[in-house]
Amino acid sequence: MAKKFIDVMDTTFRDGFQSVFGGRVLMDDFFPAVEAAKTAGITHYEFGGGARFQSLYFYLREDAFEMMDRFRKIVGPDANLQTLARGVNTVMLDTGSKELIDLHAKMFKKHGTTTIRNFDALNDVENLKYSGERITHHGLKHEVVVTMMDLPPGCHGAHTVEFYEKTLREILDAGIPYSSVCFKDASGTSNPQKVFETIQMARKLLPEGTHLRLHTHETAGVSVSAYMAALEAGVDGIDLAAAPVSGGTSQPDILTMLHATKGMNFDLGGLEIGKILTYEKELQACLEDYFMPPEATMVSPIIPFSPMPGGALTANTQMMRDNNIMDRFPEVIAAMQEVVEKGGYGTSVTPVSQFYFQQALNNVMQGPWNAIAPGYGRMVLGYFGKTPVAPDPEIVKIASEKLNLLPTTEKALNLADADPSKSLESWINRLKEEDIEITEENIFIAAACQDKGIDFLKGKGELNVRKLSQMKKDCNETKGESMGSGNYTVVVDGQKFSVQVAEGDADIQVVAVDGESVTAAPKPNAPAGDGLDIKALLPGNVWKIVANPGQSVQEGDVIMILESMKMEIDVVAPKGGVVKSINVATNDKVVEGQVVAVIG
Repeated sequence: MAKKFIDVMDTTFRDGFQSVFGGRVLMDDFFPAVEAAKTAGITHYEFGGGARFQSLYFYLREDAFEMMDRFRKIVGPDANLQTLARGVNTVMLDTGSKELIDLHAKMFKKHGTTTIRNFDALNDVENLKYSGERITHHGLKHEVVVTMMDLPPGCHGAHTVEFYEKTLREILDAGIPYSSVCFKDASGTSNPQKVFETIQMARKLLPEGTHLRLHTHETAGVSVSAYMAALEAGVDGIDLAAAPVSGGTSQPDILTMLHATKGMNFDLGGLEIGKILTYEKELQACLEDYFMPPEATMVSPIIPFSPMPGGALTANTQMMRDNNIMDRFPEVIAAMQEVVEKGGYGTSVTPVSQFYFQQALNNVMQGPWNAIAPGYGRMVLGYFGKTPVAPDPEIVKIASEKLNLLPTTEKALNLADADPSKSLESWINRLKEEDIEITEENIFIAAACQDKGIDFLKGKGELNVRKLSQMKKDCNETKGESMGSGNYTVVVDGQKFSVQVAEGDADIQVVAVDGESVTAAPKPNAPAGDGLDIKALLPGNVWKIVANPGQSVQEGDVIMILESMKMEIDVVAPKGGVVKSINVATNDKVVEGQVVAVIG
């Protein structure tokens, strides 16, 4: 009897890169490995979308559309090239209008995509209707998704087989067009028995011949068992990655699954061990200079208690390293359980996983529920759709007060469509203001990535890739070889100073960042003169200065806005008064506890 053919999608170049490197891999560095994958016989790739779309503009100074075009040219016209989309969010930072959702599908079709896997983190089927229709309208295959995870211990009310059956029935009843169905577990926490029962349920419920897939991660250490359970239950396709971006926070390795299914009645895409070994050797050579975060290759037994998806885990740890707060990571993971429990049990996948992480970070850095991450707050208030269960009423109340927003039951798509700032016209006007060429690609880049997209289109933006050669160079430069006379910036007791350094007995100066000479650093928490210091609660960058020196403000007025960990952090006046000084400038990096303004 012939073995059952199982379609393998190679996630190396999208989810693998996202899970291990936070998506920060340059296209010219990895394209030789794409050639090797083609030679190895791989015909189905995940090659873009999701957070990997924004990462090119945010960190790499590369154009995702150009990357997709070049990828297609390498693998040829017949390969199934797949991207990831988030329902009404598509690949944007926020929910999109109908115009932007349509433009997403149109542009991804134009730039080589075959299939779009389309999910909603809340499993709100309303968020899949229009996006799925537009994907199909533009001639793409639509892979509709039910998102999965296991809830932390003691939590009940969602993420059971019955919950997934209800969601799948709603998708079918809604008449959403689709070519395949995927159950997606971004945190890798779904236990194998539940996976088995879920796939069995779906196989019975779906029309005969429907292509059925499972996607998971190795983060919690059960992915191979989950895939084996899915295969036994009748799944048609699974997602795998190639070393060195396999396992750990990513998908199981192709070789691992070939070994696990030896002697069984499954043919994993006709792939051969020898050819895959050659491909993986080439990929390892391509990525040998990239810093491999240790947490990217680890399996964590505590992830089921605080479900953090692989694709978000390393993106967040990279940002924590950038902001010098990586030592707080264990506390943030521990804080996530309460955040998940009180947030309504949305699946821990982008953007909800980022909301969970941001809120957990706030609870650790600023005290439990003293600050509400905007995304998390808007989620519990209903602005992204209906959560699987009702969020904690007290958290809803706090979020409403902190964000000055009322809860809503309006559909997320309707809210976005009514927002003039999310129209094509709005972004066309923005491009005109910035003197940027008006193309559909540029409109979508700006709408999806907002100010960072505009910076990219204007030739700005910071290259932020962690390579071992550059890290070694940076380390050598801090050992004293290149330190000499000149001006340096130091931080003492949370305050930033410009220090003049000279050899011998030269007269030197220490100057505060606002330009006032000082003789010594102020003591922590001490007011500057008769003013009150306002300090940064999180490290990050100054995104916008709102108030000016001499301006009168009321308690709670926004003084400036910081950008930290993909969040906009309002720095507010702790009391009414007059702004005596603004101690930072736009785009300055700030550290936790640094004085950014003084109010009197």
